[in-house]
Amino acid sequence: MALWVISKFKSRLNAIIQITAVMAMNVLEFILVPNLLLWGKFNFLFALLFVFIIYLNEFKLNKKIESI
Repeated sequence: MALWVISKFKSRLNAIIQITAVMAMNVLEFILVPNLLLWGKFNFLFALLFVFIIYLNEFKLNKKIESI
């Protein structure tokens, strides 16, 4: 995925997959093993912050000219 980010090939699809993967992983960790997380259940807040940064970076700050 790191090479995908660097190449900027279909970066919006990459952002969507990253957001999905981070949220799925954190929901599973939150439900199954919250005692193993570094900040316990607060770890989910950091995941939401990270997802928000990915969203802002790709969909709000990275304005691309869209052809019709």
